[in-house]
Amino acid sequence: MKSNGQLKIIHKKDLNFWQKIYLTEILKGIKLTLAQVFRPKFTRQYPEERWNPPASFRGRPVLVEQNDVERCVACGLCARVCPALAIEVQASESEYWKERYPVKFEINMLRCIFCGFCEEVCPEEAIVMSQEYELTFHSQEEAIFGKDKLLVPVEKLKDRLEFLRKYR
Repeated sequence: MKSNGQLKIIHKKDLNFWQKIYLTEILKGIKLTLAQVFRPKFTRQYPEERWNPPASFRGRPVLVEQNDVERCVACGLCARVCPALAIEVQASESEYWKERYPVKFEINMLRCIFCGFCEEVCPEEAIVMSQEYELTFHSQEEAIFGKDKLLVPVEKLKDRLEFLRKYR
């Protein structure tokens, strides 16, 4: 008990009979415990019961593939803004509608901190944070994702892209 920022000292001689035997405090504790027992549980039985993340969730970063061509123009902004230095991009000339494309695009998932800066800085909406959150590796080499693991069709990223367009 505080009064004026100082603890108030209660002497045993000032307590009445019920306060001395702590019966009311014990009953309050039992009531609180029983209330917790009968509350609805919110623990998920993972992995049998999977979580469906909302569109605002930032899972692992992926590259957007549209009409079997990556959107990325290899500008390198994502690699420059990455605080963990997890992204490596090497550009080359393209014969498609865009001038450049990434010959090599790698993300080291052991370094990635899922901050989403790469997604924010990308002018082409070519790299977005997906809803995937389960990442397992047997070695450090497996954690380096190349274009083969990063490219995801635009149809699978529709929710995230709509979310970005709405809240950017």
